[in-house]
Amino acid sequence: MPTLSAKDLDIVRITGNIGAEIRGIDLASDLSQDTITAIRTALVAHKVVFFRGQHDLDGPTQERLARRFGTPTTAYPTLPSLDGAPAILDLDYQNSPLRADFWHADVTFIQRPPLGSILRAVSLPPYGGDTVWANTAIAYTTLPKELRTLADNLWAVHANTPDNAPTRSSDDSAEARTMRETFTARSFITEHPVVRVHPETGERLLLLSKFIRRFVGWTPEDSQPLLKLLRTYIPVPEHAVRWRWAQGDVAFWDNRSTEHYAVRDYDPHPRRMQRITLAGDVPVSVQGQHSRVVAGDDTDYTTSLTHPHDGKPSDRDHLASPPAP
Repeated sequence: MPTLSAKDLDIVRITGNIGAEIRGIDLASDLSQDTITAIRTALVAHKVVFFRGQHDLDGPTQERLARRFGTPTTAYPTLPSLDGAPAILDLDYQNSPLRADFWHADVTFIQRPPLGSILRAVSLPPYGGDTVWANTAIAYTTLPKELRTLADNLWAVHANTPDNAPTRSSDDSAEARTMRETFTARSFITEHPVVRVHPETGERLLLLSKFIRRFVGWTPEDSQPLLKLLRTYIPVPEHAVRWRWAQGDVAFWDNRSTEHYAVRDYDPHPRRMQRITLAGDVPVSVQGQHSRVVAGDDTDYTTSLTHPHDGKPSDRDHLASPPAP
């Protein structure tokens, strides 16, 4: 594989504010360190990058690829992984009550939410099943000045409570009840700033995921109107990119600067995806304060798959995040 820099990548922007397709790369091959660095640069710049036709990628090679960009987490803090593959969350939506058809950033109820995720299409329905990502940095800049000032100073309590479980609350099936019980078997509660600073770009980002219970110092009832208002600035068409999946597609997104929504418009057809997530850092507020744990320990989720390098350099060695400004 020839050495590539960021400017050498065949990058096709999809929208004006988020998303790009990277062409001419076989992710299952032994990519050079310069290529890995160039992909990482494109990821940070475009928030989510897509790769078509990665038919040679499977579970083991997907994990090998992920390790070039960071440390894979276990599949999820409270949900089971794919049998024999602790890093893979198997998203089989044919019969599962587990849904992601709501705007969210992943796993924000722990102190170190993921850096990002690599998602691979395993089997697709004949229609529907797109995924939409929105740029939370752009969303922040569109807040009115007074609302930005308020958001800069707000903190929120994130938790994996039953009402925050990724199922429809109206679904009272035995499978949904079991999933909610599994999802909340271990309690995680963390206080995050509503506006975090991106550790690599210095951008201010809205951290307003589904898992918010209330603002710190506010009641849940008082929090909801303002939370609802702030969230309206994220799923705006000009801030978003919608990806129509094809077999063999891969998406790699920056979980720190995006929210996403898996469109559920394909029932009763199957849709199966496999995701590997990368451990992230502790969010930092505009004032330089770090997120605070209230309950739960995320160590086994974020570090249990760490292992010594297998003789190949990792991009972690070259792209360590600078301190937040």
